[in-house]
Amino acid sequence: VRDEHEFQLDFPKLVHRYKAQRARAGGLGRRERILGDPDRTAALARASGGLANVANSRSRIHRIFLEKVLGVHRDKDLPKFSRTTFTSWARRRGLVPDDPATGEAVLFPTCYVEHNEPEVGRDTVAVLERNGVDITCETDLACCGMPAWESGDLDTLRERASTNLNRLEPHVTAGKKVLAINPTCSMMLRREYPELVAPEDRKRAERLAEAVCDPSEYLWSIRDEERFDDNFASTPGTVAYHAPCHLRTQAVGFKGRDLLRKIPGVRPSTTMECCGHDGTHAMKVEGFEASVRIGRKAFVEMASPTAGGDPAEVWATDCPLAALQFGQHAERRPMHPMTILARAYEPDGFPTPVAPSGHEVSEPPE
Repeated sequence: VRDEHEFQLDFPKLVHRYKAQRARAGGLGRRERILGDPDRTAALARASGGLANVANSRSRIHRIFLEKVLGVHRDKDLPKFSRTTFTSWARRRGLVPDDPATGEAVLFPTCYVEHNEPEVGRDTVAVLERNGVDITCETDLACCGMPAWESGDLDTLRERASTNLNRLEPHVTAGKKVLAINPTCSMMLRREYPELVAPEDRKRAERLAEAVCDPSEYLWSIRDEERFDDNFASTPGTVAYHAPCHLRTQAVGFKGRDLLRKIPGVRPSTTMECCGHDGTHAMKVEGFEASVRIGRKAFVEMASPTAGGDPAEVWATDCPLAALQFGQHAERRPMHPMTILARAYEPDGFPTPVAPSGHEVSEPPE
């Protein structure tokens, strides 16, 4: 539709419609119900006291069991579960105000940052605060619903969406932006919610969609304001940046990559190939090998020499599942742009310091 093509055929939506009809007629399998509810899975993993992480990463018997019972491929690296959630940290930091009208933006951490990598959320908060953004957080947010919608589970998607709309609507009404860390989730909130939520939720879903931003997108919008902080103390040097598919489809540009250019000495190369992860597809028995084959071009391109003749010292991507895929199949795990920025503000964030003039020092001091 955005390209104004004469056929007006949105093929991904057509596939999802088929899956939804199939799920409505035949029901959902055990695997689809479990993978479609990451909040519940994470709660159970935390209750195990870390045993879930050990079993997933070290026990071959456990992984064979998961493959036979759930259809989760035995060789797939699975996300680790954090012992504490991002929201519990945000609450301790005093980032959850009583009045939702407080602040200029509210963070939608996404279920992955909430349960698996809260440090990415902490880095995002640190960078936003460094740039004078009055950021707040909200409690009791749910998964955006994409894992459920992958299998055509429209009912669960609508339930999750209603929960998020209830929690975020007061912030939107107050005129705040909603910063969604994961591009898959920002795509869901921005593009899918208005068309997929229950009819009674359509209007407020449209208002939410208008308020949604990627954190890098929001920071880029204030780059010419006095509060924008480009006083970086260390530099990663060359960076290979992977543009996630779900960010590209939103057509908002690659502001995370553009922000990295603000760091002295950073000359990012850009990889536009799909990493092959595709939500939970790479975790499934039938999808694992195909995901590796699809992602191979991205793996090779990220590792290719840059304009300077050497491979990039640091890899970056906005998508945490893409980072997981690269980490397993390209043997180097990309960092989130917010994490790179947070580290670059610190003198010991990267080995190469930045001189007061803004130019990186070629060799770190003894």
